[in-house]
Amino acid sequence: MIQSLKARWATFALLFVVFFATAQQDKKEKNGDVPKGWHLLDKTTDGYQGISLNKAYEFIQSKNLKGKTVVVAVIDSGIDTLHEDLKEILWRNPKEIPGNNIDDDQNGYVDDIYGWNFIGGKDGRNVKQDSYEGARVYHKLKLKYAGKEIDPSTLQGDELDEYKIWLKAKKKVEGDGAEGGIDLVILTRALKSAVKNDSILRQAMGKEVYTGNDLDKYEPANSVEKSAKGGLLYLFKANQLMESTNKEFIDGFSDFVGGEERKAEAKEKAPTDYRKEIVGDNETDINDKHYGNPDVMASTPFHGTHVAGIIGAIRKNEKGMDGIADNVKIMMIRAVPDGDEHDKDIALAIRYAVDNGARVVNMSFGKDFSPEKTWVDDAVKYAESKGVLLIHAAGNDGKNIDTADNFPNANLKASKTRADNWITVGASGDAKAGGITANFSNYGKEQVDVFAPGVKIYSTIPGGNTYGNAQGTSMASPVVAGTAAFLLTYFPYLTPQQLKYCLEKSAQQPVGKVKKPGSDDEVELSEISRTGGVINAYEAAKIASTLEPASKKSDKKSPKSTMKNNKG
Repeated sequence: MIQSLKARWATFALLFVVFFATAQQDKKEKNGDVPKGWHLLDKTTDGYQGISLNKAYEFIQSKNLKGKTVVVAVIDSGIDTLHEDLKEILWRNPKEIPGNNIDDDQNGYVDDIYGWNFIGGKDGRNVKQDSYEGARVYHKLKLKYAGKEIDPSTLQGDELDEYKIWLKAKKKVEGDGAEGGIDLVILTRALKSAVKNDSILRQAMGKEVYTGNDLDKYEPANSVEKSAKGGLLYLFKANQLMESTNKEFIDGFSDFVGGEERKAEAKEKAPTDYRKEIVGDNETDINDKHYGNPDVMASTPFHGTHVAGIIGAIRKNEKGMDGIADNVKIMMIRAVPDGDEHDKDIALAIRYAVDNGARVVNMSFGKDFSPEKTWVDDAVKYAESKGVLLIHAAGNDGKNIDTADNFPNANLKASKTRADNWITVGASGDAKAGGITANFSNYGKEQVDVFAPGVKIYSTIPGGNTYGNAQGTSMASPVVAGTAAFLLTYFPYLTPQQLKYCLEKSAQQPVGKVKKPGSDDEVELSEISRTGGVINAYEAAKIASTLEPASKKSDKKSPKSTMKNNKG
């Protein structure tokens, strides 16, 4: 599902990524502030550890390069198709006639104008919430393995893999006492208090919807209002949500609590199969692929809208904010519910993106289990064969994913190799606002390729003309996807391997050590990522300009992406 810190939430998850884990660290460190759009700025000229986008465009202009449109697929929760900064850059299927209920292009998906919704039903209903993969695996295999003496040495191949995943799911669901979980009683009490405070403040302020900034300016008239303001304002500030509304906060917090309740219930009973009731396909058959509906907005568009804006919100239109790529079309593929996504939906979403012309695919989601990983791996290899780059968020649990599972990933199960059209992205910040590494970001010297800005990222949110901050590796991933699209716009001949090379070779190493996420330990960034750097669009563009099409004799083989980075 959509990545978050203590548990992976959905829809509004990353608005509240700090609520439990990061809030505790925020008490220790006074975070500064950064300007809106800081992630696009340059360290030398602007003083912020952004991606130097203005310098990148100046470089392109100096070369008199003309851009070509690039399609970027966003596999996510949905998108606001009417947003002022997005509606003009949405991909539209040129072979499909809107609303005629006919599969004009005969691709198996009727009226897929903006993309496709793999978690919708033919009757127009959509999956909003779903269970967690660990619970699904646990109950699927419980009858086979629970209470039985199994000698692993007698198992091999798929059966051994299945037994191992059962043990992992059992530990996840039942727990082993080794790690403390979230106290549901305290969590429920906190939600109840937040709802009560919000009710008091709405009446006191005379408005149903207000932002954290509105609340900060409000002067309470009595002790009750003062207490309500203090309690709720702390949450807005601790989570860096001052531009967000009370409704967004309460709704997202409620979704999170609901998810934790479903996790607790999983110990006693099998999770509800929300997807089966609505979608109606045979989930055990990867070839049963023509299901879903064309509703890519559905009722959960926050996350995908924010991600899409980072990649390609219309530049220089004096509205809201600027995306990274200036000649891009966003294809929305809805496959991520409030809960864990299903491997089949992700595999088919990747294939849909590839078959419909996407050159880059952004995937800001993840989970701990992948029972049908080979389906996803096959889709990854298919994307590679068609010249498509896949970019994935590392996750926000503050953990080392060299040793902790995070799916999907670049590790191909069957061949025991790594996909070379894949980039995994950790979240960076700024020295003036908490440090270069985001304290929630996952990391890994082998598994995380690069870091990119993912703290206090200002972008589009649903509402037609609404914008706000969110943070997480879900925001860092589209920064890389947008930069990849920018490079492809002006260097359309680049292969996924060349793109990966440009983005990784140009990543800038910060001066000095950084904090290892989730701790106060200081390390070199190269100790917690492959490149040891934060992406830089300007440096990437300079490298891209030196590369020739792979078909030319002078480019006998794709450049490797293991070279050391520049200090920056």
